[in-house]
Amino acid sequence: MLMGNNCRDCNRYSRMEMKNVNKDILDWLEEIIEENNSRIEKKEWKSKYNSYVVYDYEPFCTDGFDINLVVTSFDKAYLDFIKYLYDEKISTIEYLNHCINN
Repeated sequence: MLMGNNCRDCNRYSRMEMKNVNKDILDWLEEIIEENNSRIEKKEWKSKYNSYVVYDYEPFCTDGFDINLVVTSFDKAYLDFIKYLYDEKISTIEYLNHCINN
């Protein structure tokens, strides 16, 4: 595990936080992370209404929760590529939704 006080290799890992991940593409994102030699170190569901309510597992009802991830990799380029793919996917979804609504 990469987290904790006993980690001697922690400085060799690059780290990226992703906040408010779209739950509709979470499965896709998890596959992309795995395919790009990276891993999810932390996944949490944080309540939008009460900052003290945070789960490290998917709650029964996910409405009202933001999904936050901490992704690590040996090479920052993988993280940059993952972020690029995620941003492009979100942009494409927003564009297509705009086309449908007009």
